[in-house]
Amino acid sequence: MKNIEAYFQDFTKGLEPSNLYEPMRYILTQGGKRLRPHLVLSTTQALDGNIIVAEYVAEAFEMLHNFTLIHDDIMDDAPIRRGMPTVYKKWNSNIAILSGDALATMALRRLLVTPCPETIRLKLIDIFTETSLLVCEGQQYDLDNETDDTCDLAAYLLCIEKKTAALLVGCLRSAAILSEREDCEHALSVFGTNLGIAFQLKDDYLDLYSENIKFGKTKGGDILANKKTFLYFSALKHACKEDNNALIHYFSISDMNPDEKIKAVKEIFDRCNVQKDVEKWIDIYISKAYDALRDTNLPEEKLSDLFQLLEQLKVRTV
Repeated sequence: MKNIEAYFQDFTKGLEPSNLYEPMRYILTQGGKRLRPHLVLSTTQALDGNIIVAEYVAEAFEMLHNFTLIHDDIMDDAPIRRGMPTVYKKWNSNIAILSGDALATMALRRLLVTPCPETIRLKLIDIFTETSLLVCEGQQYDLDNETDDTCDLAAYLLCIEKKTAALLVGCLRSAAILSEREDCEHALSVFGTNLGIAFQLKDDYLDLYSENIKFGKTKGGDILANKKTFLYFSALKHACKEDNNALIHYFSISDMNPDEKIKAVKEIFDRCNVQKDVEKWIDIYISKAYDALRDTNLPEEKLSDLFQLLEQLKVRTV
């Protein structure tokens, strides 16, 4: 991971115009969880692949991920990311859009110079571009769901399967292809899908209930943006008629005092015991992810990093 961090520190060095390239360096050097490169490297190692070559793929997927964050923050009007001003807040929306587009292009270029046989490189690019489209589809579903009165839990799960889980699946599939272990590709894809859904449900929970000052996002931001997350659908399922109607109303307006809106919605969530419900479903998806890892038929000691990742997700607070 040190080589990847060093690459992100220097990959825009000397490039002009600075307002195009500096936002890329800014977001890529904020740290973050580095989940995507971790998945590429850990899976490649488990499959006895070439870690040095895998670093190129890991860098490309992390760049793609950060491209989506730059654009998502604009669409969500999110002022804070990783405890720092978002790119469009630090510069402006036009610069953020252009810089994000350029970052996605540079991510693809990173794959093009991956030192591996051309047949493998073409497969990696195919996975990468397919992943990019799935993420865009997921983001569009996310935007549509905000104003769609018929949106339900199934629609939300489809959204996050594409928007969040697809990127993890792309990392895992790429590691399998790079390591020439296509026999593990399906099981790893199932693992990535369930890991991604569990990860997003945890994000939904932490958006409102995190007590960790390092969470790095505006608390209750999903509520203020009228984002219908798992918490919303859980509450609708368990709420009395009065709370149900109130919840639908709160998620249809944007002119309510922010603190009062978060407080009112949280009170409904608390009455519906959504915390317990989301924790239950996180455990269900983590359990499915465990089963998928075992279906790779790899020795458990080779998968220790990936099993540990699931354990960390259970107790994640940021």
